[in-house]
Amino acid sequence: MSLDIAATKPHEQLAAALADDLAEVNEMIRDRMASEHAPRIPEVTAHLVEAGGKRLRPMLTLAAARMCGYDGPYHMHLAATVEFIHTATLLHDDVVDESSQRRGRPTANLLWDNTSSVLVGDYLFARSFQLMVETGSIRVLDILANAAATIAEGEVLQLTAASDLATTEEIYLQVVRGKTAALFSAAMEVGGEIAGQDAATKQAMFDYGDALGIAFQIVDDLLDYGGTKATGKNVGDDFRERKLTLPVIRAVAAADAEERAFWERTIAKGRQEAGDLDHAIALIAKHGTMESTRDDAIAWAGKAKASLDALPDHPLRTMLIDLADYVVARIT
Repeated sequence: MSLDIAATKPHEQLAAALADDLAEVNEMIRDRMASEHAPRIPEVTAHLVEAGGKRLRPMLTLAAARMCGYDGPYHMHLAATVEFIHTATLLHDDVVDESSQRRGRPTANLLWDNTSSVLVGDYLFARSFQLMVETGSIRVLDILANAAATIAEGEVLQLTAASDLATTEEIYLQVVRGKTAALFSAAMEVGGEIAGQDAATKQAMFDYGDALGIAFQIVDDLLDYGGTKATGKNVGDDFRERKLTLPVIRAVAAADAEERAFWERTIAKGRQEAGDLDHAIALIAKHGTMESTRDDAIAWAGKAKASLDALPDHPLRTMLIDLADYVVARIT
């Protein structure tokens, strides 16, 4: 199934099932990203928040809470919190990566400047903590504060490991858990927490988000060497930015002396020439690391689905199962 031709996509089914809650979350986001004294804050935030994102992470929070029968108001505070944390990290990431485009539009740091992007990201982090506190739950605060710290830790680890050919698969997985999976798992877990679920249920929700986030990021990294415009991924961005992702880590591990010298020049030292991307793709194909990475992504999606066995039978659970398949649909 292609993400672009699927007649009914699971995230669209989730959005339809959660439409009323999402409408309130979007209203809360617009209200809380306002600033009486600094009009640039809503300008910068609106550019990214309203750029057509799927709201996947906040939908996980809403779905987790509703699946457990929660009928209070605070799952919407938490969904808005998750979206603010996500948006803040995107603003900061675009500065770190010197990006010029996101979701098909110019990045905030390009339209305004790096300083504005960083400071508005800080503002959104602060707003997210205000929303957390309003729930009155110390445990919710603990979960999301830990997630925010883990995200930052993962980004710093990626910064130090990105071009180091000694980077292992274990370090890669730690980076992925930080930069992507931490917010997926926290988004699910706080939904269960606000709904007053037991430890086993909350652990199952955490496990689903963790595995889903890992599958999500592995697919994204895989498509950098095998995607097309139809998959929404620009081939070669990670290579040009010298990021060591799983297909490359495995190709480096299998490399002979000549191949390792190529990776040393292009990734470790950053001396890239015309034709290097094609050669990198050829080496990855030679050692079958696209296939093994694809198998890993599918396995993580399977783990996500299996974790839902511990949750109550519910239409939203079926949609979350379908969502795990959808995440790996671009590579199957």
